[in-house]
Amino acid sequence: MSALVQEKIEQAIAILQEKEIDLWLTFVRETTAGGDPVLPLIYDHDLTWQSALLLTRSGERIAIVGRLEATAVLRAGTYPTIISYDQAIRPLLLETLERLDPQSIALNYSANDVHADGLSHGLYQVLMDYLRGTPFAERLTSAERIISALRGRKTPTEIKRIRAAVQSTEQIYHHTFKQISAGMTEREIATLMHDQLAELNLQPAWGIEHCPAVDAGPDSPVGHVGPTDLPVAPGHLVHFDFGVHQDGYCSDIQRVIYLPRPGEDAPPEPVQAGFDTVVQAIQAAVAAMRPGMLGKHVDAIARKVVTDAGYPEYMYSTGHQLGRTVHDGAGILGPEWERYGDTPNYPLEAGQVFTIEPGLAVPGFGYVGIEEDVLVTETGAVFLHPPQTELVLIG
Repeated sequence: MSALVQEKIEQAIAILQEKEIDLWLTFVRETTAGGDPVLPLIYDHDLTWQSALLLTRSGERIAIVGRLEATAVLRAGTYPTIISYDQAIRPLLLETLERLDPQSIALNYSANDVHADGLSHGLYQVLMDYLRGTPFAERLTSAERIISALRGRKTPTEIKRIRAAVQSTEQIYHHTFKQISAGMTEREIATLMHDQLAELNLQPAWGIEHCPAVDAGPDSPVGHVGPTDLPVAPGHLVHFDFGVHQDGYCSDIQRVIYLPRPGEDAPPEPVQAGFDTVVQAIQAAVAAMRPGMLGKHVDAIARKVVTDAGYPEYMYSTGHQLGRTVHDGAGILGPEWERYGDTPNYPLEAGQVFTIEPGLAVPGFGYVGIEEDVLVTETGAVFLHPPQTELVLIG
């Protein structure tokens, strides 16, 4: 068993005690075909037959798995109690539940958090059939609160890995900016960054076709789209959104540069004003962050800086959690829009890593988007890397 899984298992049991939930049941099958997102935090391998991983408030760790996988579970060392079966998991699962007699059983379904929604509808129906006629069918609850805390509260090992991914991302940005010149296309710039990923033996934090995003000037669409053959030119803002996946964890950083026009030795006033506004919004949000603060309140602080400066409201959340995936947890720094469900009302917790990413368009020049990665501590929040506070001039 990896040291990280050991850390997360121990953390999960502590969370069960904190939340006063007797049993957390992760029920999976054929995980290579679409496994539960939480599985890598509590078990090192894939599982094939119907499998039940049980963690209890009292500290028991039980795995009910197919006989052909029992040895792998034993070697992993994650679950001291291993119960194997050949034909049916139902009787062994019910016997275990009867012995434990939990008054609350958390399952991996959630209306708010995709990472807590790993139990498929079909497998939920299978489980409910197994529980039919037992008292346990009436004791089920969502594991959302458990998984949100487990994914969000990063351990020292996780924070170290995120910092390393952030450092690699900054290194790639640094080398890329030294090679950019007017006339290069978005696609050519992206290729420079992809080549560095290959040299460092790293993967992009999201799909390589749009990681990085490279947005040259005012005619380039901003969003989850790939680079094009649009060239960068003097008078353009060039916006980047990029991250790496390194040792199981991600970074997610946006940067912006400006290519001066002939005779310019500083950005035009509208460009500088837009850049300064985004920097101020980020600094204000980070200064306000602390455990217990609701995500929507952090969002409101950053959003107000942008709108008070006369810019339109950006139509996305100010930030999201970061970790094993780029969007890594339930709680966001966002407004109470329907699409976000209840996630803007989650309180910040120490150990969470968030992105902060307000943005705005400067008409005629392009998009100013800056994204920083920050860690929530017991007393506030700290940047995991030097934030961009000056507009980079190229050429």
